[in-house]
Amino acid sequence: MPDRYFLDTNILIYAYSNSEPHKADIANSMLFEGESIISLQVINEFSNICLKKLKLKENAVIGAIHEITSVTHVVGFSLATQLRALQLCEVHCFSYYDALIASTALENHCPILYSEDMQDNQLIDNQLRIVNPF
Repeated sequence: MPDRYFLDTNILIYAYSNSEPHKADIANSMLFEGESIISLQVINEFSNICLKKLKLKENAVIGAIHEITSVTHVVGFSLATQLRALQLCEVHCFSYYDALIASTALENHCPILYSEDMQDNQLIDNQLRIVNPF
């Protein structure tokens, strides 16, 4: 595992879901090894899924966010990040929100984006490799 990497929302969901223990173990180890980076977008998506799909109470989600942000580096994004995301949509046929995650990872010089939702081993702009850790 590289020292610096970006985590997609699905990694965090597996860390807090009891549905697949093997994936939860992998996701939890990714949160605590190396320098994991997430964006405010990832926190927003995580919160929404926890509330709507996992049916967690608000206080549980708040606790999870505090726990996650104590072991990850949280970054925002700018208009330039959003414009680059739109370019990634066109070039790589990503959904906008996947492209925004990739764009934010690129902006923060992450060599790896861990995600189950995107094409495994895809290289973006010769700088960012998407890796499915499962």
